[in-house]
Amino acid sequence: MSYAIGIDIGGTKIAIGLVNSQGLIAAQTTLPTDLSISPDEMITRVANATTQLLHEHAIPSSLIAGIGVGAPGPINTQKGIIVEPPNLRSWWNFSIIQSLQRYFNFPIFFENDATAAALAEKWVGAAQNLDHFIFMTISTGIGAGIFAHGKLLTGATGNAGDIGHIVIDPAAGHCNCGQDGCFEYIASGTAIARQATQILGRQVTSKETFELAADGHIEMKRLVDQVFSYIAIGCVTLINTFDPEQVIIGGGVSQVGTALFETIQSYVGKNALNPTGRSTPIIPAQLQQNAGLIGAAALVHVSYN
Repeated sequence: MSYAIGIDIGGTKIAIGLVNSQGLIAAQTTLPTDLSISPDEMITRVANATTQLLHEHAIPSSLIAGIGVGAPGPINTQKGIIVEPPNLRSWWNFSIIQSLQRYFNFPIFFENDATAAALAEKWVGAAQNLDHFIFMTISTGIGAGIFAHGKLLTGATGNAGDIGHIVIDPAAGHCNCGQDGCFEYIASGTAIARQATQILGRQVTSKETFELAADGHIEMKRLVDQVFSYIAIGCVTLINTFDPEQVIIGGGVSQVGTALFETIQSYVGKNALNPTGRSTPIIPAQLQQNAGLIGAAALVHVSYN
């Protein structure tokens, strides 16, 4: 049985795993994304952690089919570069493939992290029987992977699905990408924590925000309801644009559960343009927090072009 090394790069953490050709994680670890050091130094840590995983689980290099990397966009898959992700400014114009090649001789595959996660859901997750679906991840940022006509839609440079910077509410404030009211700026986990902190005058996490809202805190419930509404608007936009069979939502914010999905489903049922679009199922990601990691490995194991 062959294995792929999956590396899922995020703004707060980097997940590393050894994933077999059946889509099962044999071993995994996580490193905090240290933005105080250079990305090359961070990749050195990733390489050391990967080598340790291989050693601890006695997996020889001969069984490694390749390395798959998922990273937040904008990226350039043709050049192997992380271009200008708003949440990883110190990584701008970083040659990720070249950096990894300092340590490994395996083939390296590179895609947007949400695109990779969509491939994972198609491979071993909630979308195995679908030819048209959208995978949306809502965590530090917001992104999407688009599967159409049985293939991933990646775009000319790998940035198709960068929905976090479609404008939802121009009056909602200035996003660090330069626009006003971006989806990511108003509805990501980072956005929820920022807005709750401003309202309460103390540091608040998105998890605590949801807990306070569930306990009946009026201001936090109002904030959470607004965020759910924004996410629902984003889903209708995607449904109207791509006509998917299903929308799958993953990432940390999706873990809030039933209330989120019921709100979205109700809004879609009333506001999607096409009558068939109004019945588009909105479901949780089956792979949950491992979608990005398994997706990175899927870039090695699965044909997706």
